[in-house]
Amino acid sequence: MIRAVGARLLQAALVAMAVGVACFLMVRLLPGDMAYRVAAGRYGMDHVNTAAAEAVRAELGLDRPWWQLLGAWLGDLARFDLGVSLVSGDRVVEELSVYLGHTLLLAVVALLLSALVGPPIGVLLAMRPGSAADRTGLAVGAVLRAVPAFVIGLVLMMVFAVQLGWLPAAGVGGWREVVLPATTLAIGLAAVSSRVARDAMVAVAQAPYLAFARTKGLPEGAVIRRHALRNAAVPVTAYLGVQLVTLVEGVVIVETLFAWPGIGHALVHAVVARDVPMVQGTALAMGLIFVALNGAVDLACLAIDPRRRRPA
Repeated sequence: MIRAVGARLLQAALVAMAVGVACFLMVRLLPGDMAYRVAAGRYGMDHVNTAAAEAVRAELGLDRPWWQLLGAWLGDLARFDLGVSLVSGDRVVEELSVYLGHTLLLAVVALLLSALVGPPIGVLLAMRPGSAADRTGLAVGAVLRAVPAFVIGLVLMMVFAVQLGWLPAAGVGGWREVVLPATTLAIGLAAVSSRVARDAMVAVAQAPYLAFARTKGLPEGAVIRRHALRNAAVPVTAYLGVQLVTLVEGVVIVETLFAWPGIGHALVHAVVARDVPMVQGTALAMGLIFVALNGAVDLACLAIDPRRRRPA
């Protein structure tokens, strides 16, 4: 376990370095004058002129060599200082704390919804593999996995917000605002987790240790709970890492679609405004969250399967 934690910490350091450098270079390579874009983000497109752009350039030191600006950011990062936003002037850490809270709320609700729906359906389908219900469930899951998240979000928005008027179409506030974006993400996640749980249960049902448990005279409920479900939970838990990749990618699209003020939504606006510290901070936060969640999945797999803790 200590080795796994140490490996994830090293990975986090490498991710921080790679994400910071990549974001800095990509924003600098975008076409157009960066000073104009920052000035437009501050004062609006109608109030931008050459004087305003030059003032921003001088204030932020954008005329300095790129390697000096990158070196200054890396030095601040070593002191755990992400700098200030070029547009708002607020500290990046303070802005990220607000955006990150909204994103974590959306992610947790989506994961809970998918966990309540996907794995139980997969277990039920695995009880009768090859049946009509199993084939239908696999076909529906394949279709839902293939549909992009923004298409699912638009359909839910048109039905439940526009036609029925049950839920708000966008924004943030109470529990009603989180239902549509969380459900949009949960549908794709549940489709994946149901297939993984189904395949894992089918494989476990054919394992010799399950037949041996029945031979010992254990009740069928105990066989399922103590042997089948626990062994099937290992690949399902491990696949959460892949699901989290889908979640992180989908959050950017879904947050923009539903005007959800999360970290993905902030990243899109920061890229448009050429707000380099904000781009680097949001991308860094997303990368570190991904590393942390994958580390949590590794630790969960170690807790579920004691065999993984044995030395090779």
